[in-house]
Amino acid sequence: MNKIDVLKIVNWFRVKNNADIRENPENVDELTQMKVMKLLYYVQGVYLAINGERAFDNEILAWKYGPVVKEVHDKYRGRKSILGTISYDDLNDYDLVDNDDKLSSVINSVDDAYGDMSAIELMKQTHSETPWIETWKTEKKTNSDVISDDLIVKYFKEHILG
Repeated sequence: MNKIDVLKIVNWFRVKNNADIRENPENVDELTQMKVMKLLYYVQGVYLAINGERAFDNEILAWKYGPVVKEVHDKYRGRKSILGTISYDDLNDYDLVDNDDKLSSVINSVDDAYGDMSAIELMKQTHSETPWIETWKTEKKTNSDVISDDLIVKYFKEHILG
């Protein structure tokens, strides 16, 4: 399977967040870089556990504030909110992700389960989970410490998918 570029998955979350804000502006917060990082971690974890392969190629790193995809961090460096203006390309990315049945099923489930949580709540949750804890405590904390697929799959099969 050709994996979908992680930034297209980020755009799926951006488009969804934009629609959610339009529907319910009082109760929906703008998508932040920190929050999308945690959602990507859950997408990758669930996808790996169910399908035995990655949803996207990028490594997930154990950083101080939880799991991070460096390429996404680099694109949105210095920005808290990553919502911005939604372009036709962003909408096309949304459609591309939404039309991939396996990925769409996972990403919608992750959004349903975690989408209402704040970035801080998600950070605290990932800090209580084995993949981040094991990687963070055993490595040199250099922001280049990869959370292994094996740790992710084991944890997600046991605790998330149950």
